[in-house]
Amino acid sequence: MQRAKPVFEVRGGTPLRGELTVNAAKNSALYLILASLLTDENVVLEGVPRLADVLVSLEILEHIGVRVHWEGRDLHLHAQTIERCSAPYSLVSKMRASFVAMGALLARCGEARISMPGGCAFGPRPVDRHIAAFKALGVEVDERAGDFSAVRRRPLEGTVVFEAPTVGGTQNVILAAALGSGTVTIENAALEPEVADLAAMLGAMGATIEGAGSPVIRIAGVDRLRGVRFRPMPDRIEAGTFMLATAATRGHVEVNGVRSVHVQAVLDKLVETGVRVVLDGPTSITIDATGELAAADVTAREYPGIPTDLQAPFGAYLATLPGVSVVRDRVYPDRFTHVAELARMGAKVELTDRTLVVRGGSLRGAEVHAADIRAGGALVVATLAAEGASTVTGVEYVDRGYEHLAPRLAALGADIERRSLVEVAIRSG
Repeated sequence: MQRAKPVFEVRGGTPLRGELTVNAAKNSALYLILASLLTDENVVLEGVPRLADVLVSLEILEHIGVRVHWEGRDLHLHAQTIERCSAPYSLVSKMRASFVAMGALLARCGEARISMPGGCAFGPRPVDRHIAAFKALGVEVDERAGDFSAVRRRPLEGTVVFEAPTVGGTQNVILAAALGSGTVTIENAALEPEVADLAAMLGAMGATIEGAGSPVIRIAGVDRLRGVRFRPMPDRIEAGTFMLATAATRGHVEVNGVRSVHVQAVLDKLVETGVRVVLDGPTSITIDATGELAAADVTAREYPGIPTDLQAPFGAYLATLPGVSVVRDRVYPDRFTHVAELARMGAKVELTDRTLVVRGGSLRGAEVHAADIRAGGALVVATLAAEGASTVTGVEYVDRGYEHLAPRLAALGADIERRSLVEVAIRSG
């Protein structure tokens, strides 16, 4: 049996130079797509990247009954009628963010049936906080054999207090509460800008939401929401990955279309390592890593800290720096699937008790495999910086978070090419 899989072939050691423009944020677009379920009018999302995760979200919406079509890079969504208030395992198993469809369906249908979500394999991300939040607002939730059934018998009303901030949980509650006659307060809400982006879109649709981007959010339900044309925020994770690739290759790149406030913690840490950062304007940042650099410790945490989605790419960058760095992740402490692959490239890395110690130096080309989206981003950063040729497999994960990554890096001078690798599996009887 033969199966073609995409791979990146990289010959590293060339500094990235030039300029690029950041795409719209995948981590925001996924939830804005679900927000289209809250109106029977047309919704247009501008400049949406055609990533694998986005396409999975659209499969879920089409299963529910939403009309979906593209006009260039603009995504048109029309949930005029809802045919099914459910999302089956065959779809939600592909992506964890799909569980937030529960809130949107509760708002529109008054009920929802969602399977336990799947996604990247770097550790469990339970939905217990989502379920507890819905129950606190009077939603009846039942779980059987991995399927969750939820019913809203009255308008949502009350206060949700999250033990720890959760982006998906906060967005799930916002979507569920936006329609109706009740008032909902979220305490210890997630501060991430993707939450504020969702609130901004819903506000443009006629929702009443106060405090998004702060620890306390109040939602006063309304009877109806209208259609909207909306552009998702810039992708701060994509921007950060390109910045780290620039730094790892000792390059000089102008990154456009990114809001500096969204990546301030990343910029501060780059400066700490010796990178020169120039804010050319509110949406333009120059990364100059041509000077002397040194190690620094990195801890990923909730916004406004360094995002967990950039913890792995940061580790790859630190592996190129002289000195010793320590990396921790307070959001997903087990998110280190990239470490063994960095070691294959000669990185001196040691993972003990969920703490990564990096003794930086030079990297050499190797064949490495990405086990999740951001591990893939990290391995691309590492192979671009390494001396010699590398092959990155697991590119199907990279495709979930980065659109046209190889040609965009090549435009900055990288020697990287996407190819199809034909694997021949010989099985003995």
